[in-house]
Amino acid sequence: MSIHTPTVPVPQPSKRIVAIDILRGIALIAMASYHFTWDLEFFGYTDPGLTAFGWWKFYARCIASTFLFLVGVSLYLAHGRQIRWNGFWRRFAMVAGAAVAISVVTRVATPDGFIFFGILHEIALASLLGLAFLRLPALLTLAVAALVIAAPVYLRFEALDHPWLWWIGLSAINPRSNDYVPLFPWFGAVLTGIAVAKFASTSGIRARLANLAPGRWSNPLDFIGRHSLAFYLIHQPLLIGCVWLFSQVMPAQVETPQVNFLKTCQRSCEQMRNATFCSSYCGCMLETLEGEASLDRLFNNDQTADFRAHLSDLAATCTAKTEDKMTEGGTQ
Repeated sequence: MSIHTPTVPVPQPSKRIVAIDILRGIALIAMASYHFTWDLEFFGYTDPGLTAFGWWKFYARCIASTFLFLVGVSLYLAHGRQIRWNGFWRRFAMVAGAAVAISVVTRVATPDGFIFFGILHEIALASLLGLAFLRLPALLTLAVAALVIAAPVYLRFEALDHPWLWWIGLSAINPRSNDYVPLFPWFGAVLTGIAVAKFASTSGIRARLANLAPGRWSNPLDFIGRHSLAFYLIHQPLLIGCVWLFSQVMPAQVETPQVNFLKTCQRSCEQMRNATFCSSYCGCMLETLEGEASLDRLFNNDQTADFRAHLSDLAATCTAKTEDKMTEGGTQ
């Protein structure tokens, strides 16, 4: 006589969701296009400030938000049922190690704007902090995400102006860096991804997405999405190397610091005012800064409290002068 003993069913491994890899691949391609434009600006082939304002700034924030949202989604899909510590620490070490390497390299290559806390630093820290939210209700996670995103708008502290605290994102100044992605507000995107992944899992959307089978057209995007860290580390050195080689054959026209200041100021000002106003305002700013011999302090990103206060006063003075001039001339 045989005795049948009950056995505990072995949970099947979750099926990889190709759609997420494809979306990540699209975000990587978008990121590469932004970085290529930044490289052109860096070497002087476009106007200064092109990627820092307007549509390009919005484009960059959408890309970063997408990446961090997918970090939250992937974190929940991989560890939502049970944290797989070996896999988590292996991935964490890879991302954190790459972040440190980028800081070291950019510190040597571009010391004035080196990446001390960029998107890889944020991904590493957010992945660690995100573990605390894997078991919390989705609505609570979304509420915390909203608070994290809103915090920099309402909370700024001079006590956090020390460089060692800039990673928090709540300092009164805006540090100069070629890639600055602090904890606030960007951790909110990761929390949103965790919450959405919870909703998708409980509503059946996750199962439907897992059954999607895109055609062969998606293979390149799928491949890039599966190897996102390698793509991130390789693409920018490759792009900037290509632009550098091109610059050796056809160098960009060199502009004076004064011209660069006027172009950057004009582009920034036109986000809020018309071109006529901005032309007069920026001329006033440049004339005053040159008269004070303080233009170099601006280019060197002087973040001392007295200079920031002086710039604020100067901006208010030039704004008033320009408005008076336009009123007298009958121009609105």
